[in-house]
Amino acid sequence: MHSNNHDKKLSKGKLERYTRPVNELWKLWSPKVKMGVYPFTYASYDDMERAMTSLTSYDHDKWVAAFTSIAKPYEYKGYQAEKTGNKQEAKDNYLKAYQYYRIARYPTINSDVKKEAYKKSQEMLLKASQYFDVPIQQVEIPFKGKKGEGKKIVAYLRVPKKDNAPFPLLFTWGGIDGFKEEGLVSENVNDSALQNGLATLAIDGPGVGDSPIKGSEDAERLFGAVLDWIDTQESLDSNRVGVWGFSFGGYWAVKVAHLYKERILCAVSQGGPVHYAFELDWIMKQERGEYPFEFFETVSYAFDLSSYEEWVEYAPKLSLLRQGILDKTSAPLLLVNGLYDSVIPIKDCYLLFEHGSPKCARFFDAGHMGFGKDTFEIIMNWISNKLNIQQ
Repeated sequence: MHSNNHDKKLSKGKLERYTRPVNELWKLWSPKVKMGVYPFTYASYDDMERAMTSLTSYDHDKWVAAFTSIAKPYEYKGYQAEKTGNKQEAKDNYLKAYQYYRIARYPTINSDVKKEAYKKSQEMLLKASQYFDVPIQQVEIPFKGKKGEGKKIVAYLRVPKKDNAPFPLLFTWGGIDGFKEEGLVSENVNDSALQNGLATLAIDGPGVGDSPIKGSEDAERLFGAVLDWIDTQESLDSNRVGVWGFSFGGYWAVKVAHLYKERILCAVSQGGPVHYAFELDWIMKQERGEYPFEFFETVSYAFDLSSYEEWVEYAPKLSLLRQGILDKTSAPLLLVNGLYDSVIPIKDCYLLFEHGSPKCARFFDAGHMGFGKDTFEIIMNWISNKLNIQQ
């Protein structure tokens, strides 16, 4: 019945698009820059203002050039500090350079110039990581996919500086614009986990960053391969694994919680879609909400589609209600979001309460993902409890 309604609405006329003017984007972003919250953890207001006020469109060449011009001086300062042995200054400048190359590739790498910016952001983060208390280990996990898919999953592993291995593991991934690099630095989630005695593993979700596969109705295969690899690692306790999907990554967290329930102790979906987000009524509202720009270009790239119209036609197939997932039993699942999320409807969380195993939830007086000063601490405490971590 849902499908018929979707098709009838689709046939009524042309789907209207909306593009937020760049000056309005800066108004949306500037408070976040001032607060230093995701995705501006290392950004300075003056730098961002200079880049944003120089732009009049989202043209990829101009966008990348504006932020690359901000990043390069910090990259050079990091290199100079490294040569003189000033580790703190090297780390700080490389993180700044990472920040601006990361914005240069934002929201996704759907052009050659954005792919190049992404490579530079990775290079800068890994250089900065040399000076972290717990450096990043880049690992390659074998992946046996379908014809035409990649053969490896690139992941970032960090293991506590303790002698009591094997360690419980926090396994994370982002959404359609949040790559594994952001999972390591956003709001110090990673450092908090390490301090609590957890190892951390960050990957790119399907269709994102270095992922070997695009998003699809069965792309949870990606996470199954990682869980297989975890089983082989002596330093990791495969019996104490928690997963956390951010934004659209929460969709995969819900799926993993249901389809791999015996292999994890808990899952967190922070702002993830389930069913209603894939319906035409909601899709037609998304571009006028809080998502900055190019939402449909970004989600289409993740799912290997070429247009907004293709996404509208394809999206209902992703519904976990239609796929019959929701009535299965699941691992303990925490749902987190803002009550006023304009990217993913809060009623997707409510729908989960009506099906399958009982769920936990914490909703905030906020927008997408429920960002607030206590959000990450509340989530980390829940995960630590489920993994039997003594805090």
